[in-house]
Amino acid sequence: MEEITREQWLLNRRQFMKGAVLAGTGAALAKLGIFDLGPAQAQAGPEHFLSGPTADYEVRTLCEMCVWRCGVIAKVRGGKIEKLDGNPEHPHSLGNLCARGQSGLMMTYDPDRVLYPLMRVGERGSGRFRRATWEEALDFTAEQMLRIKNTYGPEAMIFSSTHNLSQPLFENLLNAYGSPNYGTQRSLCFNAMVTAHLLTLGIQEPARRYDGMNYIILTGRNLMEGISTSETRQLMERIAQGAHVVVLDPRFTKTAAKAAEWLPIRPGTDLAFHLALIQVIIDENLYDRAFVERYTVGFDELAEAVRGYTPRWAAPITEIPEATIYRIAHEFAEAAPYAFAHPNWRTSNFINSFQTERAIAVLNALIGLCPEQGDCIFADESTVSLGGPPQPPYPRVTAMRLDGVPWKYPLVPLKLGVFQEIRDAVLTGQPYQARGWFFSRQNPIMSLPDMARTIEAFKKLEFIVSVDIILNDSSWYADVILPEATYLERYDPLHAVGSRVFIRQPVVEPLGEARSALWIYRELGRRLGLEDYFQYLDEEDYIRQQLAPFGVPLEQIKQVGYFDAPVPERSGERTWNTPSGKVEIASETLRKAGFPAVPVWEEPPRPPEGRFYLLTGKVGQHTQFATQNNAYLQEVDYHTQDLWLHPTAAAQRGINNGDLVRVTSDAGAVEVKVWLTEGIRPDCVYLAPGFGHASRGLKKAYNRGVNASRVHVTFTDPVSGGQALTQTFVTVERA
Repeated sequence: MEEITREQWLLNRRQFMKGAVLAGTGAALAKLGIFDLGPAQAQAGPEHFLSGPTADYEVRTLCEMCVWRCGVIAKVRGGKIEKLDGNPEHPHSLGNLCARGQSGLMMTYDPDRVLYPLMRVGERGSGRFRRATWEEALDFTAEQMLRIKNTYGPEAMIFSSTHNLSQPLFENLLNAYGSPNYGTQRSLCFNAMVTAHLLTLGIQEPARRYDGMNYIILTGRNLMEGISTSETRQLMERIAQGAHVVVLDPRFTKTAAKAAEWLPIRPGTDLAFHLALIQVIIDENLYDRAFVERYTVGFDELAEAVRGYTPRWAAPITEIPEATIYRIAHEFAEAAPYAFAHPNWRTSNFINSFQTERAIAVLNALIGLCPEQGDCIFADESTVSLGGPPQPPYPRVTAMRLDGVPWKYPLVPLKLGVFQEIRDAVLTGQPYQARGWFFSRQNPIMSLPDMARTIEAFKKLEFIVSVDIILNDSSWYADVILPEATYLERYDPLHAVGSRVFIRQPVVEPLGEARSALWIYRELGRRLGLEDYFQYLDEEDYIRQQLAPFGVPLEQIKQVGYFDAPVPERSGERTWNTPSGKVEIASETLRKAGFPAVPVWEEPPRPPEGRFYLLTGKVGQHTQFATQNNAYLQEVDYHTQDLWLHPTAAAQRGINNGDLVRVTSDAGAVEVKVWLTEGIRPDCVYLAPGFGHASRGLKKAYNRGVNASRVHVTFTDPVSGGQALTQTFVTVERA
């Protein structure tokens, strides 16, 4: 495949800065016949991003190019955002921003942004909309939501949103409306990790402590391209200081490139590897006996269960040498307590992923989670109790949830849910038929597996409303689009990181008629008769009510960007938020639900002859499905849309580097260019998510690359409800 040289990149960059990439964008969008650009948007071009010596003013706020929410200092000149820098006072940024964070101003000045309320005028999926007023759009939305509620019950309306700071207001709306059907992206990402660690440690998402760590095992976690940038920096610092990092991944990721060891494990067998480590550590008495006896329950049951899971047993399953597994078990235990196996966000994406995450949590417990008393590797996230507007209790919900929680998935927390099951329930009409879908900052058509089924589900609905800043693939099928202001143009609820509370505030005035989520949900709630759940005058009044318990003036936090809140110190004996108050190596909760109380081996399926495992995973240039239309990020995302294939597998099929190949699964097929690399197992292929947008409202992202969701098949972990993406098997042949 042809590489881009530095000279070509610089030439492209100069052309971009001259405005070549965005030249004539207003006219081009008008030709699509979708909607007209307002003058503020038509005038927004790249020329004002040229760096200057000074800015007129600076604003401290929070990034939203991903969910990590780094601190940002935005520099404004001539009324336009000129530059974004990391805030040194924020623990996630510490004065730095990743490529995505640096490109955030292009979200605000994206010429494809939706700046006015839109209402569908053509067939669903035709992309034909007309501009509407806020009054008209909100009135119609409330009218349809009330019609569905009064005719079919509030449960007939689905609500879904990707995790963001306005989430409490979105959840407030759905709970006040009375629907039990709430979908988030979590089951597509880290349900297995969250559920396993809740049942083992009583912690939903353990905070990782890297300082002083000498041995780290990463299982399918590509931190060097992940969104948790501060954690990535901590890992890089530990590697530079000599920490031994082991990466289990079928693909040679950027993280594997920086590790001491890359183990190209067979997909779905991470569980066998960790069970073998546990077996060695117990059998040879390498565990922290004092910690286990004082802080855990179920050790004896575990010891009996793993008796046969030796490195010799695991070697042919994982395709990792027996001696390597045995050595790593010893090195890991010897490095304790300054060692940990990363909890990951997802491992190999199989239906046994919950058991894998349980084994990882138990492995960490065996070598002692707390090097010093009260100072644990997987610490609780400290929380600050903010104030807020008063409100009445929510109406009682009696309807079953569409996603099977808790009647089908009794151990999945309600706020996690099982997103893919909601889509399937729309198609089957069971346990009842959904009629409407309200989603905010979310793209179910691209994020859920088997895109064709999601589109089919959308077409069965009577009403769809979207809150977003762009016309993504899911908004393309909506009846109403409510344009939200970008994170650089709006207030959001305050955000606490440890004991420090940060503000997201407007840097510039919103373009067009875009509005904040705080405003949108309040106005819609008023029309739905739910105004008592939104008792604030405006965005600043909401934040003042959050600040009220601390006596901090809004003007102070706006100027400084944060304040430090008092947090009570931990006192007394260390406990975990589990039924026993200890680390539950054996879980009675699991046993009562009919699942093994301790981690046990579950054989994953193998692809049939002639098929490959389809791997997925993040890329450093983009955030899931939301940033592919960003002109700055497009400059650096070359090669990310190609299919990774091992040369041996390619030679067997007569495939050459750069060929167009057809990738086919039980869900669908795509045609994509191939990139031959030895950085992947011969029985695997890799396709990055987030490309191949079908919405013509995203001119730069439209039809660029291919959408992996077209070929992903739906498989669900029976314990955590997590989507098993890598359990999709595909054929690859020349197109």
